[in-house]
Amino acid sequence: MASHVDVNSEDKTDATRLESCVDQPMDSESIHEVIQFIPSPLPTRHYDLDTTEPISYGLQTLEEILSWKGSEANPFNVAAVPLVPREPPLASCPCRTLVSHDMMGGYLDDRFIQGTAAESPFAFYHWQLIDIFNYFTHNLVTVPPAVWTNAAHKHGVVVLGTLITEWEDGAATCEAFLKDEESYREVADKLVQLSYCYGFDGWLVNIENPLSEGAVKNMQLFLRYLTDQMHGRVSGSLVLWYDSVIENGSLKWQNELNESNRMFFDACDGFFTNYNWTEQSLEWMSDYSGVRGRRADIYVGIDVFARGTVVGGMFETNKALKVIRKHSFSAAIFAPGWVYETQKAKSEFRDNQDKFWALLSDDLYVHGLASSLPFTSSFCQGFGNTFFWKGQCERKRCWFNLSAQEVQPLYYHTELEGHGWLRSRGCPEDAWSGGCSLLLEGLIPATRTPPVCAKIFSLNVALPSKTLVTLTYKPSAGISVSVELKTREDSLCFPGNDQDVKPTSVSPVLLEEDQDVVTLFSQLCGGLNPEGWTVRCSVLEHRGCTLKEVGISIRRDGPPRAMPFSCRLGEIRLMDVSRLQRPTERVLGLCVSDVVWLRGAGPAPDSASPHLRLNATLRWAFPMELVHHFRVHWRRLRGPDPRTPPGQLSLAGQAYAPLFRVTELVVPEAPSLLELVVEPVIRNGFLLPESQWGRRRLSYAEDMAQ
Repeated sequence: MASHVDVNSEDKTDATRLESCVDQPMDSESIHEVIQFIPSPLPTRHYDLDTTEPISYGLQTLEEILSWKGSEANPFNVAAVPLVPREPPLASCPCRTLVSHDMMGGYLDDRFIQGTAAESPFAFYHWQLIDIFNYFTHNLVTVPPAVWTNAAHKHGVVVLGTLITEWEDGAATCEAFLKDEESYREVADKLVQLSYCYGFDGWLVNIENPLSEGAVKNMQLFLRYLTDQMHGRVSGSLVLWYDSVIENGSLKWQNELNESNRMFFDACDGFFTNYNWTEQSLEWMSDYSGVRGRRADIYVGIDVFARGTVVGGMFETNKALKVIRKHSFSAAIFAPGWVYETQKAKSEFRDNQDKFWALLSDDLYVHGLASSLPFTSSFCQGFGNTFFWKGQCERKRCWFNLSAQEVQPLYYHTELEGHGWLRSRGCPEDAWSGGCSLLLEGLIPATRTPPVCAKIFSLNVALPSKTLVTLTYKPSAGISVSVELKTREDSLCFPGNDQDVKPTSVSPVLLEEDQDVVTLFSQLCGGLNPEGWTVRCSVLEHRGCTLKEVGISIRRDGPPRAMPFSCRLGEIRLMDVSRLQRPTERVLGLCVSDVVWLRGAGPAPDSASPHLRLNATLRWAFPMELVHHFRVHWRRLRGPDPRTPPGQLSLAGQAYAPLFRVTELVVPEAPSLLELVVEPVIRNGFLLPESQWGRRRLSYAEDMAQ
């Protein structure tokens, strides 16, 4: 088994340093294991007891907070995706939108860090419409599952954990950690370390119990200290206070910011109001001196379940949002999982979720990702009933893993003049990569001459002098499809006038299959002949411009007539033509640790299933800025019967960080020799030669002493 090394909890280390590998000299290609059927020694708070799958968890007690150490952190729950910049940045947004994810107690299907086989999971994919995501549970400390942080960060959305105390137990906890400066600083330091270690961006502090006179005074100091420390250690971090306790320590929700709770607002980054406000509350706050200069920092709460006396809620949540925006405040949308929890037909989840957010969209703001090239998306929402790879069905079973979610497009329904319409939605019936494609469908009116243009992405990307654009799609008959970009001339912009310079539409020039750029791209990708899919390459030559929008232009072929259409988008890529080359890096240091042998679902040799199952953690090194994800393979090299030839590579799973837990892998009986292989999938889609993959041999034999 693996041995642990201590790391300073203040030091954010790579996951590969958190735990050493089993005895395997790095100059050796093979390691050896003696099979022992013993209970798993892995900590159950990090790993599922039955399968040894990595899981997320929260902290339940003050003792757990104070005893937490970075050396004992769960390496699998460290977010692999840094926060991507957005335009405009959060600090410049006059009205922000926070989503608080209170879903059936939390840590459900999403607790499985490497994904799980969930038939009808809840997922969120309208990221371009929100600014902040809070993972909320009733654990004392909620650490957001890495899958949520990865998905949010890809879209530039800040992620907050939760510190909550409730009722008598909560009051006792508060009195304990707020008794003096040393105590509250120790707790705040641990919260900072948790956020820094796991890669999320701050905290919602929710105290729902009375506080003594001394505790309420120290709560304000605790908030200020926590906020200052978070700002010093985590760039772009936030600490928000929920409207609950007032200045005398009473638990008395105010439903507004006022003199009774302003002391907490002044000590942190923002204030999340309770939900039973009225428009008169918002009018009063608009004139309140305590708000002056910080209106965007007040997040007016909306309970989607509409509990109590509230404005709107459920499919009328837009009514509450409209009133909030009328008074120019930020909004905190609590428990939008209502669309999942209360609607019986889980198979209609996408439709219900799209309906909910479409009703809100008029009062939300679309943000542009300020990412760099290459930019790519296959529109996967992080779940599906099939897993597709390069246009083919790779696994026919339900799955859920938000780390697999791609950068999401805009989802909407638009009416066109002449009774035409356009809709964009995720569709799991067919896809290029992952669990779904983007389906554009609609009706081109007979009277419409110009093409229908579907806006897909809002971006803020500086373009090189020559940009290659590739589109993989399946169109219906009778239409022509092309990419349309909107760019802004950088020379026309100066500080303060960015919003005044309107982007202009440009169409990349379609390339023929025999042109040099297409030939090179095809070679790097391993060919452009996907069965049933069309791949088109085009190039945009334009100096000194910024890409603001990516759209799809759909034009009717033939004479004017009402034309129903559909176009399934599988993937879109934008790349710098001057950088069309494979990386030279290779996977280094692949090692194997924490091996657990099982038969069937249990650790005993006489379990119901006779199959031998391998569970092990793989770790390696590869530049994460180059990689989209990793494919982990295995094959049999040699077994008890020497006449059996070596097997072919089989997929064990996808990894979205440089580590992966192989779980319940059925392997040949001992003695045997396996090869474990890690294949990097590069962001621009180029294939890496197998010589650059990571490989490690694992031999194993029975324990003769058993």
